[in-house]
Amino acid sequence: MITMSTIVAAIAFIFVLVVLKKTIVFVPQNRAWLIERFGKYHSTKVAGLNFIMPFIDRIAADRSLKEQAQDVPSQSVITKDNISLVVDGVLYLRVLNPYDATYGVDDYTYAVTQLAQTTMRSAIGKLELDRTFEEREALNADIVESINQAAEPWGIQLLRYEIKDIVPPQSILESMEAQMKAERVKRAQILESEGDKQSAINVAEGQKASMVLAAEADKAEQILRAEGEAQAILAVAEAQAKALKTVGDAAKTEEGQKAVQLDLATKAIEAQKAIAKESSVILLPNGDTSASSLVASSMAIINKINDQQKG
Repeated sequence: MITMSTIVAAIAFIFVLVVLKKTIVFVPQNRAWLIERFGKYHSTKVAGLNFIMPFIDRIAADRSLKEQAQDVPSQSVITKDNISLVVDGVLYLRVLNPYDATYGVDDYTYAVTQLAQTTMRSAIGKLELDRTFEEREALNADIVESINQAAEPWGIQLLRYEIKDIVPPQSILESMEAQMKAERVKRAQILESEGDKQSAINVAEGQKASMVLAAEADKAEQILRAEGEAQAILAVAEAQAKALKTVGDAAKTEEGQKAVQLDLATKAIEAQKAIAKESSVILLPNGDTSASSLVASSMAIINKINDQQKG
């Protein structure tokens, strides 16, 4: 039979369990819980085991300290040259101060998104259409700097901002496509002309090299021919010199003298015969004109010359 004391004890035990459950809280990693006591901010509980006053303290806000990605909705912006564009993006932010993110602004994600849109409109409004596509990185950096300055009281840090897409009107797209096509045709023509130019240069250089090689070959041939002729002349001269030396050496002997005398006599007779054939007037030495006389006179002259050389 359950007595009254048993019921009271059970109720007390349950009450203690509820109080303990309300007192002990476990905060997850990279999160911060803001505690209010009697409706007023009391403390911030970080990751791990924490204790609060049951029935008095309450968790007013649960803030994530992780990096968060937030889409920036598409919006229409006007460039400096009055071209309407549709731009969207994504921003990456993180809560640095949970207290400021809770009590400094009502909804920090909405506030940062609106600030990003207004900053984007202002930044693109200072640029012309062509520069809008070229300076996307500079736009991202300017937006991050501007938002961080404005969001500092909210305890929010914007890590980076990325423009996802920039969509110009259809007429501008068609004009840009035509311009790109013209640029491609221009580049193709330039490349073709450069190729023709290089080809002509290569042909001219080839012809020049061929002419140079031909001239060098002709020069080498002339040099070789001249060297060959010179060597031939030297060989003939050396042969003649050797022959004369041999004749001279032989002429110094007695037999050589006789041979020379006989050769001279023979040449004298042949000369007289040639003169007789070519001229009607014949000059003969005084005295006997027979062959033996001519040989004898020639021998006498040679002997006299030899005697003078000996003397």
